[in-house]
Amino acid sequence: MADLSLRTYRARTVGDALVEIKRDLGPDAVILHTRQFKAGGLLGLWARPIVEITATSASNIAPRHDKPGPRPSRDTGAPMSPRAAASGHHGANGSVLADRLRQAYATPGASPDPGAGGVAIAPAPGAGQRAPESAIDPVTNGKALVAALATRAQIAPTTSAAVSALENELGSIKTLLNQVLARTSGSPASVVPELLHARYIRMLDADVSSEIADHILAEVRDELSRQEMGDEAIVHAAVVRRLSAALRIPGEEAAIRPRKPSESARRIALVGPTGVGKTTTVAKLAATHKLRHGLKVGLVTADTYRIAAVDQLRTYANIIGLPLRVALTPADMAAACDSLHDCDVVLIDTAGRAPCDADRLDELRDLLGAAKPHETHLVLSSTTSERAMLQVAERFSVVSPNRLIFTKLDEAANFGTLVNVAKKVGVDLSYLTTGQEVPDRIEPVRPDRIARLILEGGVVR
Repeated sequence: MADLSLRTYRARTVGDALVEIKRDLGPDAVILHTRQFKAGGLLGLWARPIVEITATSASNIAPRHDKPGPRPSRDTGAPMSPRAAASGHHGANGSVLADRLRQAYATPGASPDPGAGGVAIAPAPGAGQRAPESAIDPVTNGKALVAALATRAQIAPTTSAAVSALENELGSIKTLLNQVLARTSGSPASVVPELLHARYIRMLDADVSSEIADHILAEVRDELSRQEMGDEAIVHAAVVRRLSAALRIPGEEAAIRPRKPSESARRIALVGPTGVGKTTTVAKLAATHKLRHGLKVGLVTADTYRIAAVDQLRTYANIIGLPLRVALTPADMAAACDSLHDCDVVLIDTAGRAPCDADRLDELRDLLGAAKPHETHLVLSSTTSERAMLQVAERFSVVSPNRLIFTKLDEAANFGTLVNVAKKVGVDLSYLTTGQEVPDRIEPVRPDRIARLILEGGVVR
């Protein structure tokens, strides 16, 4: 009696199902039927695709008659799907298959081992009882037979090779999706080498504007040869270099140095909205100039609106050993700056101003007009949205800032907005602060540092 070992395998992918088939039935297994459907989920949502393959061993399939001659008998054991056998439309070939199914599985009292691909058949009914035909006839009850014959393959990958193949497939899908999105957006990133495209996507993920990212991508694509495009280190360095070039920093004339006898003290004013850390940044700059560069530093504060603001700066001044002046009016500001004429640097702290308060901004303009600063630094918090920073920059343009300081870099979610704002405001970047500690956590802007934070991420320290 032939053994018709029909088995149905279910798995997430065809590859996983074939692995199970090869393991159970050998490399010569014959595929009889395949289909795909979705299972699981809730009310049809989040259902997962499943591949179902019905197979049998090659020993159950009669050899093919290639020589000319009389047509062989239908009773050859040729494969036929269980669905056809169960439906009754089997003809001569189906009759043979039906007989084999009955012989193999429908013997009263038989209880084949389900683990070997069989299905347990209940014992014959007792005297005077007649079981329904569908209960003992595996041909009539074809659906039950197929379900019983099914061997469920594990959905999750079971080997490291399967995991690696799945990761590669997901990576290919992600790359393809990014390319499709780039094409539909009309971006020049539609056809670019993979390594360059990955950094283009990283810039967009970090909130670098598409205009800047497109420009950088086009420059790098024109700069590198096809061979260089295949070297990850070269591509990465080129993108870092081009992204760094999008940021402006002060020239040599703004370098920290002692005052010459013929020069007046260099006056540096900090302006910006409330809560961005101006006073703390003034203290950090004072400590940097005094302790690290050995310069003589004076402090002037006009922040008399915030409670204890003067006391906070006076505490810093006493610790570092610096003179402090308080200015309430433009006349006080001019007098305070003149009294510190023998210093190398005079740092001016101002009160925070709401961008929508035009009157307070006019007062700030008058104060700075009396101070006549060489540098006016607009202080912005990197935790603020790009739109809000641009609005602040527009309103504070009445005091003509020529530098930008970004604070709280350690709290920022993305760094691409720094590039966007600096580019649109059109002034030099001077300092970054990365925490509240004084005198540390402040550094001159290095464009390559910002570029690497955008492309490589990481924790800011």
